[in-house]
Amino acid sequence: MCFNSTPGGLPVLTRLDRIQLVVRDRAEAAERFAALFGARRLAEDASAVLGARRTTLQAGESLIELLTPSGPGPARQFADRWGEGLYGAGFATPSIEAMAARLDANHVPYTIEHGALYLREAPYGMPAVIVQDVPREPVGDIRSIYEVTNPVPDWRAAADYYTRIFGLELAHFCPIRSELYGYEGVLTLFDPPHRLDRIEITQTFGGRAMDRFFQKRGPSLYMCYLETDDVPMLEARLDALGLQYSQAEGRPPGTNIFIHPKSLFGMLVGVSKTNFAWLWSGRPDLSGAPEGTPLIH
Repeated sequence: MCFNSTPGGLPVLTRLDRIQLVVRDRAEAAERFAALFGARRLAEDASAVLGARRTTLQAGESLIELLTPSGPGPARQFADRWGEGLYGAGFATPSIEAMAARLDANHVPYTIEHGALYLREAPYGMPAVIVQDVPREPVGDIRSIYEVTNPVPDWRAAADYYTRIFGLELAHFCPIRSELYGYEGVLTLFDPPHRLDRIEITQTFGGRAMDRFFQKRGPSLYMCYLETDDVPMLEARLDALGLQYSQAEGRPPGTNIFIHPKSLFGMLVGVSKTNFAWLWSGRPDLSGAPEGTPLIH
C-alpha cells in the first residue's frame, strides 16, 4: 500500500468508543436500543458543538449518542438534509493531551467540549470526536461496536489522512475488496489482534447498495458493525419487535446479519458473532469459522 509512513510510538487510537446518531425522537430510539441490545441510559445533556440535545446509552463497552437538534449546528444540518441516520464516530486515545498536540502539529482544527476533542473538519465525510480512553464494564447483550464504514472517492488518500492525523500504524492495516458488495479499500485496525476496532475506508463500484449510497451522499458514514456472543438471540428479538434484517450472503447461520436502516432510525448495522469478523480482517485463524468458510466481506 502506498501511504506516507509515520514513526512508531506516537499517540494512537485504541478503539471505536462511540457512535452518534441523529434521530427524531430520542426516547423512542433509546427504548429500541434497550429492547434490542440491552442498552442502558447513562446521561441526558446537550452539546453546543453539535447543536443538539443528547441521550447517551451504553451497549457492551460502547456508547451510543442519540442527538436531536437544539438549534443551528451540525445536527440540524444533518437532519435537514438526510433526516435520521448515522452522523459521527468517537474514538478513544490513551492520552488526550498527546492527541491534541498531534492534531495541532498537523494543523487539524478542533473544539474542546467536556474534555473531548471535536474535529471541526471532516474532509472525508466522517465527523469525529476523540475522547480519553476509560475502561468500561460491558452492559447488555453485545460486546462492542467495533467499526464504522466510510465510503470515499479515494481510499488511499483518506487512509493517508487518517494515518497522519491520528498516528495509526500502517503495519496493522488490512486491505479489503468485495465483488459481492462492490467496494475495495482498507481496514485501519487500531490494535490487532487484541481488538477488531477500526475505520473501514472504501471506494465503491458496481451499483450495489453501498455504491448507490455513496453516489447519493458522497463521502460520509455508511454503517457500523458490532459483535455479540449470540446472533440468534438478536434475530429472535428483531423478529419479536417486527424489525427488518437479512442474513449475510455466504455466511454460516448464526454468524452474520445486517439490520436494516428502517429498523434503527436510518442506520445500517452489521452484526457478527464474537471474533467472527477476523475472517475478513487479516486473522481468519482467530475467527472460529469452519474450515472452508469463504472470505466474503
